[in-house]
Amino acid sequence: MKDKLLKLGISDTEINELLKVSKDIENDYNKLLNKYPIQYLIGYVNFYGYKINVNENVLIPRYETELLVEKTINYSKKLFNKKIKILDLGTGSGSIAIALKKQIDSDVMAIDISDKALELAQKNAIENKININFVKNNMLDGLSEKFDLIISNPPYISYDEEIMECVKLYEPHLALYADNNGLYYYEEILKNIKNNLNSKYLIAFEIGYKQAESIKKIINKYLKNVEITIEKDYSGKDRYVFIKNE
Repeated sequence: MKDKLLKLGISDTEINELLKVSKDIENDYNKLLNKYPIQYLIGYVNFYGYKINVNENVLIPRYETELLVEKTINYSKKLFNKKIKILDLGTGSGSIAIALKKQIDSDVMAIDISDKALELAQKNAIENKININFVKNNMLDGLSEKFDLIISNPPYISYDEEIMECVKLYEPHLALYADNNGLYYYEEILKNIKNNLNSKYLIAFEIGYKQAESIKKIINKYLKNVEITIEKDYSGKDRYVFIKNE
């Protein structure tokens, strides 16, 4: 069976994990033939060194988002020299919130609109032995608290964009697609964000690789006199936006 799995282009590490947890490897193999994500079959991923449970109610955390976390930690440590308040918008599995809480002296709130995602995120926080305040909410709607760091990897794929079949078929569309060519949630967040920021702040976004200039325009529409930095992912594509106010 291992040879058959290797022929599907699956890594040795993932195969070994699947063989450890699988209750019906033939059935799992047939699912993989139909492009089903192996991460859902295994039931968890390693994200920034932490075990994160995943299922079909949440996106599978990816390397690009690990790099968002790493860059955010670096920016945060340069900007703040105190315990900070962090808000993670659209937390999904809780991977970002958990990694930041583990790495930064902070109180963390994590928001999602999906009950099932929040249930899984809470489980992940408990298993990683940390306390995060998980809240069901539609982004910043009605939120009055102020934060030092607000981070989001929101849905940012436009409806006509071509994506990998395994993602399109099995990962939750609620967490993938957004109106206005994928820009909808950035505008929703930025038009309300001033009410939720302390005077010195950092905002961190993961973005679609063609969206940087459009998002800059949205930022300048709602936030004045801020420092905007676009950073690249491992493929050299624009993937992150950092907004600083010192």
